[in-house]
Amino acid sequence: MEVLEDGPLLNFGLAIIIDSGCERKLKRKRRESFKSLDTNGVSEGKMFNLLETRELMLQKGNKRREATTSEDGKGLHLIHILLVCATSFAENKLDSTIKNLKELYENVSLYGDSVQRMAAYFADGLVARLLTRRSPFHEMIMKEPTAEEEFLAYIELYKVSPYYQFAHFTANQMIMEAFEREETYNNRTLHVVDLDVAYGFQWPSLMQSLSETGNHVSLRITGFGKTVEELEETEARLVGFAKTFRNLSFEFQGMLRSNCGVKSIRKRENETIAVNLAFYLNSLGNFKSISDLLKSVYMLNPSVIVLIEQEGSRSPRTFLSRFIEFLHYYAAMFDSLDDFLPLDSLQRLQIEKNHLGKEIKRLMEFDNDEGSSPHFERMETWKGRMEGHGFEGTSLSSKSIIQAKLLLKINSHSSPIKLGGENEGFTAFEREEGNAISLAWQDKCLITASAWQCARGR
Repeated sequence: MEVLEDGPLLNFGLAIIIDSGCERKLKRKRRESFKSLDTNGVSEGKMFNLLETRELMLQKGNKRREATTSEDGKGLHLIHILLVCATSFAENKLDSTIKNLKELYENVSLYGDSVQRMAAYFADGLVARLLTRRSPFHEMIMKEPTAEEEFLAYIELYKVSPYYQFAHFTANQMIMEAFEREETYNNRTLHVVDLDVAYGFQWPSLMQSLSETGNHVSLRITGFGKTVEELEETEARLVGFAKTFRNLSFEFQGMLRSNCGVKSIRKRENETIAVNLAFYLNSLGNFKSISDLLKSVYMLNPSVIVLIEQEGSRSPRTFLSRFIEFLHYYAAMFDSLDDFLPLDSLQRLQIEKNHLGKEIKRLMEFDNDEGSSPHFERMETWKGRMEGHGFEGTSLSSKSIIQAKLLLKINSHSSPIKLGGENEGFTAFEREEGNAISLAWQDKCLITASAWQCARGR
């Protein structure tokens, strides 16, 4: 979603002048620009009209800078229009898709309530599907935030919402307990293999917990990342933090993501090894890649495998079912932000534009091929996959449950936090007979954390 923080938005007329390289009257410029739209079988005139409606929505919000809210009935109507858009797109009724997307842009706002804001990003994702990747307008709609913008948005979400904190603190507690179980023979050495280390925000709290045990401890993290630059920045951040603890020896090894990465890891004698699969398996996109990775993890024979993934309510197999799943999920995410940040908050805009909105538009790029399409799975599906690859679940300690619920209470701010059973605010509750714990917003389960080990006797 393209939003400029200062000054008016660059209008399509100017964009067309730059593209064509000559001065013409507005109507002539628009006609000449149609050849660059690169639509997927959609009338160029209708597509251009839709893009103008989108621009007006952005300009209106950028100029007014004031929060607007819709009535409950209107919010439900926007959801209905989104579903109609997705259905008509799935059935290749593109004229109907265009018509309903235009109505959406006339009623959504980046400064409105949670439904209006969320619907704007889903609309963008659908519009991008109507354009080819060659189109300059596809590039404009799908423009990625800069690395700095993405980083700052992640920090803001980390600070105001328990979403990532819940995942990281729960995972670290599972890792600490595995380390403590082997303390008599692991030489107080812990090796964490993080398949998606990202910014490394998960690990400072683990360092602190390890240092609080009193005795000297060694921590080695093998972190996989997308780029060398990202890995170097994460290493510098973690090394700097580790230096604040006198009784902690720290080592970081960054590795670029690859299918054979886990196979290259060598376990040192007597160390406790933990594999961190936080928000990673879903990103692999197809079952074969997931299966290959789990086989490699099994061969490593770690003391604990921490699995954290977004929770789906079904196993979606079609474009429309995946669209509905994502719609329910991000409706809860956007709604939860309203209880932490005011509608006119710059923090909220950064989070939604550069993190949540980016995720929505990326997810909307998936194909109809079930094997390569990202989707959120049910906990029962992950349980079956883990067990099918030789792993068994481990029971969570009472300390893990208490810590998770305490974290929600500390981060409650003005939001109603419930500790299980109630249907309001954030909720933490046990799953799978005490082998997993989930975080939900109202009645929508968002993420589930569970701990696994290699099954005995295999």
